[in-house]
Amino acid sequence: MSRVVAPWVRTRLRAAPAAAGALALLVALAACLAGAFPRAVDRYEDAGLRRAFTQAQPTHTTVIVQAPAPDLGLSAGQRATAMRPAALERQYRQILPTVHSPLAVDRAQSVYGIAGGVNPEVPDAFLPRPTGLPARVSLFAPSGLADHARLHAGRMPRADRTVDASTPEVEAAVTAATAKSLRIKVGSVIHVPGAGRPPLAVRITGILDPRDPDGAYWSTVPRMRTPFLVTIPSPGGDPSKYWLGTLLLPQEAAPALLGTAARPFRYWFLAPDPHALHAHDLDRLKSSVAALESGPALRRARAVTDVDTDISTGLDDTLGSFAELRSGIAPLVSVAAAGTGTVVAVVLFMTGGLAADRRRAELALLRARGVSLPALAGRLLAETAGVAVPAGALGLATALLTVPVGRTAYAVAAASAVTVTACAALPLRAALEHRVVRAAADRADVATVRPSRRRTVAELTLLVPAAGAVAALRRRGTTGDQLIALAPVLVGVIAALLLLRLYPLLLRRLTGPAARLRGATGHLSLARAGRARISAVLPLVALLTALTTAAFGGSVLAGVADARNRAALLTVGADARVDSDTPLPTAAPARVRAVNGVRDVAAVSIDYQAKPVDGQDSVSLVGADPSSYGALTARTGLGAFRPAALASRSGHPLPAVASPSVASEYGTRRPFPVRLSDGSTVTVRIALVRDATPAVSGGNFLIVNRAGLPSPADRPAALLLTGDRLDAGALRHAADGSTTVRLLAAERARYADSPLQSGAEHVYTAAVAAGAGFAVLALLLALLRAAPERAALLARLRTMGLTRAEGRRLLILESLPQALLAALGSILTGWATIRLLSPGIDLTTIALSSAQSPLSEAELKPDPWSLTIPALLVVVVTVGVATAQAWWTGRRGSVQELRAGDGR
Repeated sequence: MSRVVAPWVRTRLRAAPAAAGALALLVALAACLAGAFPRAVDRYEDAGLRRAFTQAQPTHTTVIVQAPAPDLGLSAGQRATAMRPAALERQYRQILPTVHSPLAVDRAQSVYGIAGGVNPEVPDAFLPRPTGLPARVSLFAPSGLADHARLHAGRMPRADRTVDASTPEVEAAVTAATAKSLRIKVGSVIHVPGAGRPPLAVRITGILDPRDPDGAYWSTVPRMRTPFLVTIPSPGGDPSKYWLGTLLLPQEAAPALLGTAARPFRYWFLAPDPHALHAHDLDRLKSSVAALESGPALRRARAVTDVDTDISTGLDDTLGSFAELRSGIAPLVSVAAAGTGTVVAVVLFMTGGLAADRRRAELALLRARGVSLPALAGRLLAETAGVAVPAGALGLATALLTVPVGRTAYAVAAASAVTVTACAALPLRAALEHRVVRAAADRADVATVRPSRRRTVAELTLLVPAAGAVAALRRRGTTGDQLIALAPVLVGVIAALLLLRLYPLLLRRLTGPAARLRGATGHLSLARAGRARISAVLPLVALLTALTTAAFGGSVLAGVADARNRAALLTVGADARVDSDTPLPTAAPARVRAVNGVRDVAAVSIDYQAKPVDGQDSVSLVGADPSSYGALTARTGLGAFRPAALASRSGHPLPAVASPSVASEYGTRRPFPVRLSDGSTVTVRIALVRDATPAVSGGNFLIVNRAGLPSPADRPAALLLTGDRLDAGALRHAADGSTTVRLLAAERARYADSPLQSGAEHVYTAAVAAGAGFAVLALLLALLRAAPERAALLARLRTMGLTRAEGRRLLILESLPQALLAALGSILTGWATIRLLSPGIDLTTIALSSAQSPLSEAELKPDPWSLTIPALLVVVVTVGVATAQAWWTGRRGSVQELRAGDGR
């Protein structure tokens, strides 16, 4: 009879389906997060680069290839031939290969042709002359004009016969904006001065509407679509002005420019394709641009066009500004990634450790029966891989579908790293635990076991890079190697290892007092916590590491939000602000107060040009009502003062609240006169000094009682509003149509309008949530690991008279030591980590880099909510799981838990 051998992997998975399912869920979740992270970073960085590209406008991003007119030594026919469409198109196709990847050319928006280097005056009387100067015209003969414009009136210009420098008349078109400003109609004739010949008559045959006026075709040289009223500065009197518009000739008529005073040149405008730009190619993009401006690409372009060809672009400046912004944000994101990645690794290794501890007797028996260590590790690896590999593949597929853009290779590598870690955790732990064959396993109680020398050496070894990372981050900031990015999580790991050493001491200290209490529940719970195996405290490392990372990340996000709130408040001064260049109508404050959502109005007058008589610099003199303005300063926290401080008496100097710079220059004891912009003078005496005030942001300021100012300086020109859900349109209508209305919410949103900033915030938020989630997951895994033993314990104790309430208290008290230690330790460690690392972390770039801000620096500070909420969540989950387990065990009864021969 042949012996049937049951497959190891299938047998083990069938024996413990719940454990296999939990491992699969953990690996799938971790692999999904790991695979999504690099693609999410690529997505928001690419969006940020394209936003920077769009904001720079084609005038700065287009690659401009420009060559002079053909050499005068050539014959007239050769010069005309070199300016015809066939020659220019051939050269355009030869120039395109000089643009190297990753810089790609958007051929739909690229254009080539002939243009005039000089804008000649035209004498035609029908053209407007604002100050008597004749209008000027710019001559362009671009390619693809019919494809990029729609006819508004007339027809497209054309050249019915061969055109050269002596042609007397050509056709042209203008855009609708040019026609409106320069009073041009279909059929108008404009005479362009000639060079050694009669003027060139340009007949307008069509008026055009650009199909994509913001595209590079029309916006590389904006005057192609939009005329300009050019102002000539003059030393006295009104400046002179003249109109400048563009005449769009057909390409075939370009040789006619050789006979004019326009000094024509050849051009090829290469518009970069924004959809082909990727932030991870930034260095290569810079190299491609440099090669075009002064490298091999320029040499090849000159070889196919002209020796005097020049290539210029502002794209390198755009790439440089984006690189500077990214360099300030990427290190903070790497800190979040390193922290979350370490937490995931710790939880995976903890899961392997718990699984090895659960199967300790089984694995010891296999070793005793002769299974070699490599064979044992190989079987465990195959068993774990049977679950982890499909789960990792599922997580990776989910990540690729969730984040469909970005580099796939990095996502695959990250998900593979998670899967390999999950596969190796159990075999490595089992091989370390069972490297020596023992007849009976030694006890390893938490309260009695002493740390080995190997553990001490390993902890001290880990302490060295942690201290180095902290020192480097404080000294150099977040710019540096990857070790610096690991500084926060390394501090958490060191703190966790320290708590592991303190945990047995705390248990031994508490056991004695608990034994003297009435009832056995407290003493029994601490005794069971102390008799747990050392592997049962592995979740403490995962919990503290995850909670510290979540607290650090949450404080970063809170710091970013606080910095934006502070900057917006310094700019606006209240929930909303109404400003006017002239004094507001007398009824304006009352009308604004009646707008829905407005609770209070502080009316102020501001003279930005006030100047102390004996001083050198101007100061902003704010006239305010002491009561309403004092209440506003108290609400906003910007230079709060009591209204009585501005109380003034007739015939005495006006008490003033001054900025520190004004107070240091003029002192706080003697009065001094201040000349207002209307020529009047007031005498003030500095009574208080404040760093900031709502009415003006920064600079030198004086705040006085508005009632003490002479007319018309006492009339308010600004309203500072307090309220909720304010409507800018309603406020503008209530005050005056010519006023400027700014809302605090809109100002705050202005600081986060860059995809690079908002994307980094979203990734950071996801990292913090993942850290907190894995902390809870580590706790659940540990509690589920001990669930069978606790159920059996409750069943035995109930046969001895333990009530359900006492059983519930027993499970809660047994679980609380680790949870409370992790919660309190995470709060303390998170606070210490932030205080320790804050000198090296600057949040200014991620919080305020997209706009000018009155706030010069955004510092990292401990956020109480980020420190306490994850810690409290762990305690709540611990109590909830213990309570649920006690309730469920009571419902099942004790018969199933007291089976003979059960080793639980």
